[in-house]
Amino acid sequence: MANSCLDFEKPIAELEKKLAEWQEFSAGNNIDVSEEVNSLQQKIEELMKKTYASLTPWQRVQLARHPKRPYMLDYVEKIFTDFIEFHGDRRYRDDTAIIGGFARLDGRKVMIIGTQKGRDMKENMFRNFGWPQPEGYRKAIRLMQLADKAGAPIITFIDTPGAFPGVESEERHIAEAIAVNLRDMFALTVPVISLIIGEGGSGGAIGIGVGNRILILENAYYSVITPEGCAAILWKDRKYAEKAADALSLTAEKLKELGIADEIIPEPPGGAHKNYETAAEAIKKSLKNQLRELGRLSPEKLKEQRYDKFRRMGQFMEMTAEP
Repeated sequence: MANSCLDFEKPIAELEKKLAEWQEFSAGNNIDVSEEVNSLQQKIEELMKKTYASLTPWQRVQLARHPKRPYMLDYVEKIFTDFIEFHGDRRYRDDTAIIGGFARLDGRKVMIIGTQKGRDMKENMFRNFGWPQPEGYRKAIRLMQLADKAGAPIITFIDTPGAFPGVESEERHIAEAIAVNLRDMFALTVPVISLIIGEGGSGGAIGIGVGNRILILENAYYSVITPEGCAAILWKDRKYAEKAADALSLTAEKLKELGIADEIIPEPPGGAHKNYETAAEAIKKSLKNQLRELGRLSPEKLKEQRYDKFRRMGQFMEMTAEP
């Protein structure tokens, strides 16, 4: 956490350090250096605009993984009230990488479910580094079906590199758990909104991501595989992750263009980790707008719209071989 400055952020960090030194010098010596301070602040703003306006896909992935980026529980604290967490899949155990429970969004009852990472090694061990196991997905669908009975809209927060690939996960049928979620989420009769706040990796993301609306934060990513995993398969070397990120079309802009994401939620300058409050306000505004629109649809229309949305995903070309 101490060294949380990404490579492309270093020039900005150097100017910010210099600005802090000028401000400290002014306060300690009672000398007016406002002209120098204003000049530095202007340079920082210009450099930030230039840097973050031209990020590569790989740099977006790095921002999505930033150690100070807000996680699900950070947003829950700032957006919702009366959150009551539920535990367990009623089959095996509780998975702490997936959190869920009822809450209120400006007084409206909703079910919130999402993946949670840790801030330090102890918490990451507790959260399994945000890698859900089969019981996490089974807990998630249990809570979704409970929300369906209660008539409560469902909001899922996605931030995971993928489902846990360990032996014990395979022994408890991780693929089956995700497949069941995909099938049963299409049958839900309440609005479902899926929000990608950081990493949206592979089946681990889609396992709670079958929504009527898919929203994505400006610097989040959503992909069939992580760039490192793609590089290891295609080029047999993870060092080609940057090249893989370019090829995967995983950025918010690309996803919106391809019709996968419905809305891109803007982040504060420099990323969501720069201002939790501003990021949370933008998410809350979007969620309320989407719920208002989806609230006009009947249960049957919600199911139909969700199904049609996913059927339309992907682009195909048919070619006839020349004789």
